Amino acid sequence: MNRIDRLSAILIHLQSKRRVTAQEIAERFEISLRSVYRDVKALQESGVPIIGESGIGYSVMEGYRLPPVMFTNEEASSLLLAGKLAEISTDPAVKKHFENALFKIKSVLRYTDKEQIETLEENVIVIPSSYNTSKDANAQYLSELQRAMVTKRVVHMEYCKAYDTTVEARDVEPIGLCYYGNAWHCIAWCRLRKDYRDFKMSRIVKLYVTDTVFDNSSHPSISEYLSKMTAREKQLSEIIIRIRKDVARYIGGQKYYYGFVSEEICEDDVRLTFLTSYPDMFARWILMFTDGLTIESPADFKAQVKEMCEKLYRHHV
Repeated sequence: MNRIDRLSAILIHLQSKRRVTAQEIAERFEISLRSVYRDVKALQESGVPIIGESGIGYSVMEGYRLPPVMFTNEEASSLLLAGKLAEISTDPAVKKHFENALFKIKSVLRYTDKEQIETLEENVIVIPSSYNTSKDANAQYLSELQRAMVTKRVVHMEYCKAYDTTVEARDVEPIGLCYYGNAWHCIAWCRLRKDYRDFKMSRIVKLYVTDTVFDNSSHPSISEYLSKMTAREKQLSEIIIRIRKDVARYIGGQKYYYGFVSEEICEDDVRLTFLTSYPDMFARWILMFTDGLTIESPADFKAQVKEMCEKLYRHHV
């Protein structure tokens, strides 16, 4: 990236946040701190009202705006792909806002780029996973939860418990949204349980944002919370199985949900290695393959599966 392009990119970066540190700019553009100071000074000398506070960072004076940005074809194409994914993983309100933003982006493209984007739009299709339900795919209440997090408002919800039809009323203080397992989850402090909880959004029956403001000073950020949860996870167990080739085809993409690490094609079977924190859940999964599968290691896991099979036999005798 030449210096002119870098100066423009730094200015865009400065306008994207309230405050940006010199270290953050240096890391993003892979330049030294000395180069950052020179570039910021060059922008200031060109008339850009950049305010620098020692030990805090840089900010652009309120009210200053960069003239309309010209997107490259590659940047606009990337946003189009993101929009296609947004169609199946966000709620109607977020989808609408994204579409409006995409129209504005298209308006500043060159005619040749517009034609390419239109062609791309017609020929890119994202098909929802067969494991998703329509409710999961719509990701209801994303907009409301985003508003609640920004304004620090307590959210009242009616939540359906897993594997149960019981609906409970909860008042929660949302700290973040997380997408995993083909579904959106809201991480929040539950006032009923007096602890942090993971609420799967497809189980939310009703939701509205109240006028009650909560103090978020004691709440961790979503990244801090997830880091702590990861640290509390059980020790990962390595499990190696061998499965007949005629049976292996039925595993398909399921293996990625159970900690798949690697596979080795052998003469008569396939050797699969997994890392999992939940051996019990893993055992219940592989039981569906009955005699088409053999556990290679560890020995204690093999004994666990054997015990489960014996319980199953005694139950049905």
